[in-house]
Amino acid sequence: MRTIATNRRAYHDYFIEETYEAGIALTGSEIKSIRAGRVSLRESYAQVKEGEVWLLDCHIAPYEHAYRGGHDPKRPRKLLLRRREIARLAGKVQRKGYTLVPLRLYLKGKWAKVEIALARGKKLHDKRRAIREREARREIERALAERG
Repeated sequence: MRTIATNRRAYHDYFIEETYEAGIALTGSEIKSIRAGRVSLRESYAQVKEGEVWLLDCHIAPYEHAYRGGHDPKRPRKLLLRRREIARLAGKVQRKGYTLVPLRLYLKGKWAKVEIALARGKKLHDKRRAIREREARREIERALAERG
């Protein structure tokens, strides 16, 4: 497995509850751009529409050597999940405060996969608490390193 892009912001803005691996329906020029590492998941999210899951606002840069410009960089892309998983996600996303966010895009063998997460948004005080805990852990590790 080779990780192409990660969404580090998701861990800062959301509590990650469950993760799923999904395939992506792509065109030829899109997979070539992904293999070249020209992907951004920063503003992207997933949505369940009419029994299908779609990845929205994921930027895959056009491939330079593609015919006539290649593809639209921000087009909606269908995620490939099992029917049971889609039904489960649809039920959970309807609850207040839950959303689907992509965490990383990677190559597994010759296939491009996306790891999506069922996530609940963090409030400002939750973010502050996480920062405080992270700093406390660093201080403890620093103190232990000085001792040992």
